Amino acid sequence: MFEKLKNYAARQLELDPSEITPDSTFESLGIDSLDVVEMIMDLESELGVELDMEDQKITTFQELADFIESKLN
Repeated sequence: MFEKLKNYAARQLELDPSEITPDSTFESLGIDSLDVVEMIMDLESELGVELDMEDQKITTFQELADFIESKLN
């Protein structure tokens, strides 16, 4: 899932994939909350799963990948 997120961010947000690591925070890469919401909405559509982030404190790509994987299982 991390690789999927990394590729998405690189493509959609025009980031250098080599800069995106599992521990990269959204903030450190200049990704704002609106970008995160858009990414979540796209992933929900693509994966066919609802990702309710309301009570989640997710700040890194790996945390997001782990959260998504937990919803898929």
